[in-house]
Amino acid sequence: MILVTGAAGFIGFHVVRQLLEQGEPVVGVDSLNGYYDPKLKAARLAQLEGRKGFEFRRLDLADKDAASAFFSRNSDFTGIVHLAAQAGVRHSLVDPYSYIDANVTGHLVILESCRRLKDLNHLVYASSSSIYGDNDKLPFAVGDRVERPVSIYAATKLADELMTASYCHLFGFPATGLRFFTVYGPWGRPDMSAFLFTKAILAGEPIAVFNRGDMVRDFTYIDDIVSGVLAALDRPPPRGISERPHRIYNLGNHRAIALMDFIATIEKACERKAKIDFQSMQPGDVKTTFSDIEATSRELGYRPTTGIDVGVPKFVAWYRQYYGV
Repeated sequence: MILVTGAAGFIGFHVVRQLLEQGEPVVGVDSLNGYYDPKLKAARLAQLEGRKGFEFRRLDLADKDAASAFFSRNSDFTGIVHLAAQAGVRHSLVDPYSYIDANVTGHLVILESCRRLKDLNHLVYASSSSIYGDNDKLPFAVGDRVERPVSIYAATKLADELMTASYCHLFGFPATGLRFFTVYGPWGRPDMSAFLFTKAILAGEPIAVFNRGDMVRDFTYIDDIVSGVLAALDRPPPRGISERPHRIYNLGNHRAIALMDFIATIEKACERKAKIDFQSMQPGDVKTTFSDIEATSRELGYRPTTGIDVGVPKFVAWYRQYYGV
C-alpha cells in the first residue's frame, strides 16, 4: 500500500493516477486548502475516486493529533510519496506562517510517522529547485551550495532536506528528496506561469513578465516528473550502518528555456499574441533555473522526453477543454 500526500494537488494527482494504472493500491490524503481554487482540486479527485484500489482521506498533516490518529489506523504503508506542501515562492512573502505549518511541521509529522512504520521501504518527498537560490553556477547540481535561499518557501524546503537527513541517520529508514524544476502540464496549478499566461492570452488580457523577460527556466513536463518520482520510489537508498540511507536528486528537463521563448510557444498554441506588461524582478525570485540530471539519469534511469514544443500545446488543449474556452 502506497500513501500519497497532496493527492489532490497537481503532481500528487498525476502520481496517484499512474500508480493506480500500475495496479498499486493507494491511499491519498490532502487538506484541500484554499490557496487556489478548491474546485480544481475537487475535479482532480473526481478523476480518481471510484477507481479500484484508491482511498481518499481529508487530512491536514500539520494537525499533529489528527495525523497521529490517521497513522495509528493505517500502519501498513510500504511506500510514502510526500508531496503535500504550501507551494508558491511569491505567496511565502505574504503568509510565511502557512509555509512553516505545512512545509516544516507537516514534513516533521511525516518523518515521525516513518520512524514508526515497520513495513516502510521508502519515503520519497518533494524538495524544490528554489533551494539553489541565486547561484550563478550552471547547471544546478545536487552538490552545489544551497545555504543561501532567497525566499521563505525555499528555506522551508531546505529545512525538509536537513531534517530528513537527520532522521535517516538516527532511525535508518530510506528516503529520497526530489528537487522539482518548474513543472507544468494538464491539471496544473493556477499560480504558475503556463497557467497564468494561457489564461490571460486567451482572455485578451496582459501578462505580467518579470525582470523584463530576461529570465530562464528549466520547464519540465508533468509526465517526465511522474516517471522520475516512480523511478525513485522503486529505488530506495541502501540501508547500512556506515551510510545514512538518504539521497537527493534533481528532476528537471535539463533544458534552459528563455522565458520569452516559452511565451512564444504558448502564443503559437493559443493562436493569439500576448499583451506583455514588462515588470521588474520580484523579491524572492531568481533569474535562472537549469538542472544537472546526470546523477538522476545514471542512478534512477531518468530520461525526460517532452520539450515545450510538445508539452505546451498539450497544456493549452487541456485548458481549453476544462474551461470551455
